[in-house]
Amino acid sequence: MNASEPKRATGKQQGIQSIEIGGSVLRALVSSGRPAMLKDIALMSGMPPAKAHRYLVSLQRMGLVSQDLESARYHLGPFALTLGLSALASLDPIRLANPILDELCDEIGMGIGLAVWGSSGATIVRYVDTGNAISVCLRVGRVLGLHDSATGRCFGAFYNPSATQPVLTAELSALSGKDKKLRIALEQEHKAIVEKARLDGIALAGGSHTPGINGLSAPVFDYTGQMVAAITAVGSAGQFEADCNSPEAAQVKAASAKLSLLLGYDASTVR
Repeated sequence: MNASEPKRATGKQQGIQSIEIGGSVLRALVSSGRPAMLKDIALMSGMPPAKAHRYLVSLQRMGLVSQDLESARYHLGPFALTLGLSALASLDPIRLANPILDELCDEIGMGIGLAVWGSSGATIVRYVDTGNAISVCLRVGRVLGLHDSATGRCFGAFYNPSATQPVLTAELSALSGKDKKLRIALEQEHKAIVEKARLDGIALAGGSHTPGINGLSAPVFDYTGQMVAAITAVGSAGQFEADCNSPEAAQVKAASAKLSLLLGYDASTVR
């Protein structure tokens, strides 16, 4: 081949090996969870201490790593924080959810919606249509009740109570009118429902919102451990059971966990 001719593309793209090795040093430092000694970083990154030290020096110059002069331990530097904050700021739950919702819809053959908390309550912002008549249940823009829908119950169980309580109060007042006994009964019922949802990690609705339609809704969390969205599946009562132990419930929970992971959520570290 003539030197002036462009190289043909190969199956595997070429990269810069030294940058990838430096990345392994950073990953070792992150996985340690605290300031680490050179020998520990070298061991975790699988290289001799002298080699690891050279990479740490370069990473320090870039601001990705800092060293405490008294303990000689290394920790992430100021530029690493800047990068992390920039990455977190760019996370968009709706955009990241799209392929996850599509995949879940293909897996279980039910309508799949993504809801966020809006000015009026739990609001559907994305819906993957299966083409059946149930689609109207989760149309984009629809606000779902906290008491009688799987999506609303999910927010009631996992979202910030200061946001959900006023909406729930108004909703239960409208349902009970002037009947105080009915109001108390509804409050107790709702409390039991959301407590069970917290235990199960998923909220259910068996035809309570729309007759003949069942729903499953699991929370999505961000890197702070706060709920930011809910993934909801809906189908006919004959299609699947509103059961927290059903295969469909497990798949909805897995999808919400996958999206939460993309948003930086780590259940082992977030309290």
